[in-house]
Amino acid sequence: MTDQTPDAPAPGRARQNEIYTEGIHDRVPSVPTDFGELERRAKAAMSQRAWAYISGGAGEGSTMTANRRALDRWAIVPRVLRDVSQRSLTTELFGQQLPVPLLFSPVGAGGLVTRNADVHIGRAAAQLGIPYIFSNQGSAPMEDVAEAMEDVKPGAPRWFQMYWSTDDELVDSFLGRAEAMGAGAIAVTLDTTMLGWRPQDLNLGSLPFARAEGIAQYTRDPRFAQIVAQRLADADAAESPKPSLGAIKTLFEIARNVPGSMLKNLTAKEPRASVQTFLDIYSRPSLNWNDIAGLRDRTKLPIVLKGILHPDDARQAIDLGVDGIIVSNHGGRQIDGSIGSVDALVDVVSAVDGRAKILVDSGIYTGADVFKVLALGADAACIGRPHMYGLALAGVDGARDAVANIIAELDLTLGLSGNTDVAALTPDALKKVG
Repeated sequence: MTDQTPDAPAPGRARQNEIYTEGIHDRVPSVPTDFGELERRAKAAMSQRAWAYISGGAGEGSTMTANRRALDRWAIVPRVLRDVSQRSLTTELFGQQLPVPLLFSPVGAGGLVTRNADVHIGRAAAQLGIPYIFSNQGSAPMEDVAEAMEDVKPGAPRWFQMYWSTDDELVDSFLGRAEAMGAGAIAVTLDTTMLGWRPQDLNLGSLPFARAEGIAQYTRDPRFAQIVAQRLADADAAESPKPSLGAIKTLFEIARNVPGSMLKNLTAKEPRASVQTFLDIYSRPSLNWNDIAGLRDRTKLPIVLKGILHPDDARQAIDLGVDGIIVSNHGGRQIDGSIGSVDALVDVVSAVDGRAKILVDSGIYTGADVFKVLALGADAACIGRPHMYGLALAGVDGARDAVANIIAELDLTLGLSGNTDVAALTPDALKKVG
């Protein structure tokens, strides 16, 4: 997925050729090439709990609708009779040259879809040569995911998403581990200092983390192990009440999801303590600008703030010297009735005025969507639900192909609109229609 050369077809044509060649043999793609069908098939493939967590939004889902409407307000205006035979999708982020301006977004509790989900996603990203932002709430430790990516392609780009814990030593431990495993940046998530109101999960009584799904970054961490050990040492020695049958089932699931833990009895103290500790300390509602101001002294990695939607927040971030911003409403999962990410993007781009890299996520599902956000000033887009849906359908290959389809459509949209370089796109390529 590099700059097109005369000897090799561009990504769009190459992907079409691959699919149509398979069609000659009556083989159709295991991963649908349109988002609507991809979503429908993924729902059929996922468990009820997995579908609720991955696809669900906050409240009545109006922010997810706002994300779509924000994109639909902009129309591509093609230009014709331009030589578009050679095209470039390459971009640069924090010193890394990338073949396309796309990243795999962090999605927590991927183990709901398949075990070791993060390892599979990492391999898919490495095959495409684009960064995977490891989830702080991952189902595999960052070291395992990095190793898997290295096996596919040495130096495969990866970032780390960090939720700011109430324990500062744990924050430092995460930062140190991210540096050690080769992260290209730290993406600090700002919009999840507490969980939003998510009816799809609530109606099932399903919080993955309560079953130790999505806490692998913690159970591998030495500082977290110290916290758990201290809590166990300080715990009341009184006999626990007899658990219900449902609780017994949950305890077995917890033990399965906490590596190295053994269910010695029905109280399952160590695994259960790990879960309770995570729930108590995973994120800090008191997080503020002073914390961000001190982050530069705690890591040498580029700092990206994820979850900014207001231009004044963008300005303050830049004034503090952050390296990048991810304009995001968390895929519509945190606040019902929030502004669409692409509506926010326009004002953030103006506020930043080229002083930092700007990325965007939430509701970006197609190559045409990516074209629009690049034209509006984003340096790159982050893809979330599509790669999770592909994972549900076909594992590593599915996660890869879901994003490869987006890349292919981006390349074709670039050329068919009369453009040749994603880095040269401007709002002149679009017209506001809504």
